[in-house]
Amino acid sequence: MPLRQQLLDALERPGSMADDALLALIQGLEQEAPADLDRQLEQLTGVWELRWSSSQLPYLKVAPWLENLQVLLPQRGQAMNLLRLAGPLGPLAAIGVQARIAVTGAQRVSVTFERGGWRGPELAGRRLELFRAVQQGFPAWLDVTFLDDQLRLSRGNAGTVFALRRRPDLDPDMFLGALDHRADAAP
Repeated sequence: MPLRQQLLDALERPGSMADDALLALIQGLEQEAPADLDRQLEQLTGVWELRWSSSQLPYLKVAPWLENLQVLLPQRGQAMNLLRLAGPLGPLAAIGVQARIAVTGAQRVSVTFERGGWRGPELAGRRLELFRAVQQGFPAWLDVTFLDDQLRLSRGNAGTVFALRRRPDLDPDMFLGALDHRADAAP
């Protein structure tokens, strides 16, 4: 079975494969078909769900009750990381961090975190949220090492390896729209 299919199958069943075996599949796929954002930028656009991470941080671990989403609109320089409950309660409340992004190389995306906080439901055409400015004290980046219409593999500036699946059922504009900066609009 091809490496890509083995990895997709393992990502659908968290815990079905040891981390070392998953990492070996990821490394093999990165070598077999490295991403090239100069050609694949449109494929990067979308909502991606974290399916595996090499991190030990609890919010970067996959759990059936949690959706860890990453929304990317590189053409507009927008991104958001979002943690929310899985299922029908997910759209009611989430913790999010908005960022500005820029593709700076064939695989590298620079990330500048701007604001984060609580994101609630939309009521009467307005999203309830409590976001504050984020002070980023370090340069952040993400290397996209494999990319196709369903799967994205990435490595972060802290050395973490990520495997994400596209969520075609979710529209990036429902999260980022015009990058709601209402809370930060005042001088």
